[in-house]
Amino acid sequence: MERGYQYRYSDGCSSMFDTDERERKAKTMLAVLSNHFAEPLAEKTLLNVGASTGIIDHVLAQRLGHVTGIDIDEIGIEHARRNFSGSNLEFRVGDALDIPFADDSLDIVICSQVYEHVPDADRMFEEIYRVLRPGGVCYFAANNRWMLMEPHYRLPLLSVIPRPLAHLYMRIAGKGPYYYEKHRTYWGLKRLVRRFRRIDYTRKTITEPLRYHTDYMVPPGTLKAWVARLVVRSFFWACPGYIWLLKKPDAPTT
Repeated sequence: MERGYQYRYSDGCSSMFDTDERERKAKTMLAVLSNHFAEPLAEKTLLNVGASTGIIDHVLAQRLGHVTGIDIDEIGIEHARRNFSGSNLEFRVGDALDIPFADDSLDIVICSQVYEHVPDADRMFEEIYRVLRPGGVCYFAANNRWMLMEPHYRLPLLSVIPRPLAHLYMRIAGKGPYYYEKHRTYWGLKRLVRRFRRIDYTRKTITEPLRYHTDYMVPPGTLKAWVARLVVRSFFWACPGYIWLLKKPDAPTT
């Protein structure tokens, strides 16, 4: 089965319109980026690949020099244009496999929970690498294939089992005709981003949840937080998701 584009993703995904959830994600992004860069974020240009409804972009634009959100989801982009505006904020209908920016033109690219939704994740990361300036970074938030609960359809082990069985599982559960999303394991994700220098923030977001605004996921002092710390310390390959900054190598000196 050929995987095409999910053109109307927001039309069937209410979480894209969840302001609280999307704003929390944006705060984590800003905390990670602020920790990484020595210079102010107000000097940086940012592209959000998979902007959808624009909520995250609206928050980012309050700190960044310029923010552009692109998505093939026209419904999501129209919602963003209707609800958010600013001199340093714009939204475009655009393809992550053919990013409409010049080579070496952006300081930051956001790619958060997107790779499993595109027809060709390898091609998307070739494009992200191309448009980033030397020394620029991609904020990459990604789910691991080895998840107990698949986050899109809330079906246990859906992402783990072979895809023909996953398609059948979807139909039996009444969730749809087939399982579109294609997750990768920890090792598959490392191969996907192999051209970049990978800077891990997964551990920091687990061990310092207040600093990185992840306390809603891992409330300090709870059993859930203890288990999360154990997994990132001893079973990193089994983390349900990762947050990495992917740095494009600096230009060689002459």
